[in-house]
Amino acid sequence: MHIGLIGGIGPAATEFYYRALVKLYAKAGRRLELTIVDADAREMVSNLEAGNRQAQATVFARYIDRLKGAGCEAAAVTSMGGHFCMDILEPMSSLPLVSALPALQAHFSERNITSVGVLGTRAVMESRLYGLAGVEVLTVPRDELDTAHANYVSMAVAGQATEDQRAYFEDAAMRLVSAQGAQAIVLGGTDLFLAFDKPCYPYPVIDAALVHAEEIARLGMR
Repeated sequence: MHIGLIGGIGPAATEFYYRALVKLYAKAGRRLELTIVDADAREMVSNLEAGNRQAQATVFARYIDRLKGAGCEAAAVTSMGGHFCMDILEPMSSLPLVSALPALQAHFSERNITSVGVLGTRAVMESRLYGLAGVEVLTVPRDELDTAHANYVSMAVAGQATEDQRAYFEDAAMRLVSAQGAQAIVLGGTDLFLAFDKPCYPYPVIDAALVHAEEIARLGMR
């Protein structure tokens, strides 16, 4: 299957998906057919923060039309934050969409995970992973959402994490586990791998982008 990715939101996340898909296809001994369109990260962040779901879905739909024109047979948005308009985008899309949300739900269910702490954009955190069923989704206190969101967006746009940003997210994750009882920490922002770059942590870390990439590869090779 020829896969289409909406990338550029942000650049580091696009590279993460590309590297993950290349590795997964190489491991399976399969040839990857892939086309990526470059979206505007600042435009998406602006629509995300304003709650302009229809506007962003319309933007994404235009990118998907380009992917279809390039021969793609399915498309995915390489951003958990970008999933904030997925329910509007799906009926508009000219290609089938591979969403991260069903893949995450299956991932938790298979591992008997019933409680997760999620970090990411305000939309991801406030919506509790967009209302994902079957798992209790915990996040930072409401009065801390703006701080977490600002740290994440700044890191995503820059394509790198500062030491202060690493320290903030690691502390937030530890509090979700020790104070709220999360069984695992979900990197609910595609660029959070920039902050969680150590080989191991004192709690399980689930990278939503990697789970999504694995689902894209599975469907692409089916």
